[in-house]
Amino acid sequence: MTQSDTPQTQSADTPSPVPAVASFRSREFLHAHVQDTLRFYAPNVFDPSGGFYHFFRDDGSIYDRATRHLVSSCRYVFNYAMAFREFGDPQHLEYARHGLKFLQDVHWDPEHAGYDWELEWRDGTKHTLDATRHCYGLAFVLLAYSHAAMAGIEEAKPMIAATFELMEHRFWDAAAGLYADEATQDWRVSSYRGQNANMHTTEALLAAYEATGHLVYLDRAERVASNITLRQAKLSQGLVWEHFHADWSVDWHYNEEDSSNIFRPWGFQPGHQTEWAKLLLILERHRPLPWLLPRAIELFDAAMTRAWDDDHGGLYYGFGPDGTVCDHDKYFWVQAETFATAALLGKRTGNERFWDWYDEIWRYSWAHFVDHEYGAWYRILTCDNRKYSDEKSPAGKTDYHTMGACYEVLAHALPASSEAADPAAGSAPTDSAR
Repeated sequence: MTQSDTPQTQSADTPSPVPAVASFRSREFLHAHVQDTLRFYAPNVFDPSGGFYHFFRDDGSIYDRATRHLVSSCRYVFNYAMAFREFGDPQHLEYARHGLKFLQDVHWDPEHAGYDWELEWRDGTKHTLDATRHCYGLAFVLLAYSHAAMAGIEEAKPMIAATFELMEHRFWDAAAGLYADEATQDWRVSSYRGQNANMHTTEALLAAYEATGHLVYLDRAERVASNITLRQAKLSQGLVWEHFHADWSVDWHYNEEDSSNIFRPWGFQPGHQTEWAKLLLILERHRPLPWLLPRAIELFDAAMTRAWDDDHGGLYYGFGPDGTVCDHDKYFWVQAETFATAALLGKRTGNERFWDWYDEIWRYSWAHFVDHEYGAWYRILTCDNRKYSDEKSPAGKTDYHTMGACYEVLAHALPASSEAADPAAGSAPTDSAR
C-alpha cells in the first residue's frame, strides 16, 4: 500500500447485506465461517505444477501466478492440515501434502541448507527472488511440519526436529535466550533483533510439543515467552516492543518512518500484545505457571485500552511510546487474534467482560472485514472502514489468522455443544453498528 492509494467505500464494493448471526459463540457459526473461507480459496488456489497461488483479488481471481512467498507456502500447509483435522475431508489432507512437497522441493536450497524467502515459479521452474534467511520464516516452516504431523502426515515428523536443529544452529542466541532474526543466503547473521520472529517461533514450538510430546520444545517455548513478555517488556513500558539492537537493548527508532511495514512496523502493535496473550494461555495449558494468566490479562487489557476505536470500531494497527496512535488503519489479523484471545480469557477466567469483547470484535469484523459476497476477510481498511484496493489476499495472508482464531475458540473456549452456549450473545450487527 502506498500513500497514493485511494480508499474505496465499503458499501460500493460490498452490496451484499450483512447476514444476521444469532450468536458469535456458536460452534455452528464458527464452523460455517471457516468453511466459507476455505471455499473462497478452493476454485483457484491449487497449482498442479507445485504449491499454491498466493495473490487473490476480492472475487477470488489470481493477480500474480508466479510469485511464491515462504510464509504463505507454510500457512497453506497449516490451513489444510487444520481443515482436515476439523472436517475430515481427504482432499484437505492431499492439499497439505502438496504444500509440504513444494516447501521441501522448491523453497529448500540444498546448497546453502536454508529455505528461500521469495521465489518465482513458472512452468515448474524456480527462480529465486530473495534468498534471505529469516527466523520468522523458519518459525512457519516448523509450524507447517508440526501441524502436518498432527494431521497424520508421517513424513513431516522427522522434519520437526530437523527444522528446530537448523534454527538452533543458525539463529539461537544462548546468552540472550532468544532467536536472532535474519541472515544472508550463506548464513551471515545481521545485527537486527526482533520480537516478531520470537513470537511466531513460540507458536511453532508449542505446536511442535503438541505434535511430539518432546519437552525440549515446551522448555524452549517457555524460555522465549518469559524473556520477551517479562524481561524485554520491562525495558519498554511493560509492553512488547518490536525492535532491538544486537545486545537486545531497545531500538526505539528502527523503522520510525514506517509504521505500516508488513513484517517490521514501528510502534507498539496491539495485535502482538493480544497474540502474545493468546500464546501465554496456550503455554499455561501445558505448564500452569502462576505468572502466565496475569501477564496475558495485562497485555490484552493494554491493547484494548490504548487501541480500540470508539468511533468506528476495531483495533488500530499501532501506537507510539507516548500512547498516540501512529497507524490508524485496521488490519484483519489484529481483529482475529484479539477475538481468539478474548474467548480464551473468557473461558479461563469466567469473566464475562472478555466475552463481551469477543462479541464486540466479532460484530465489528462481521460488519466490515468479512466479505459476505465472495468469502474470506479483507486485509486492511482505513480507520473509518473503507478498503484501499481489491487485493484481498496478497502473499502472506491466506486467512491463516482468521481460520486459526476460529479453530482456537472451537477447541479451547466453547463448550462441546452449542446448546450450552449463551444463545443471546453476539446478536447480529444492525445498520447503526456498521
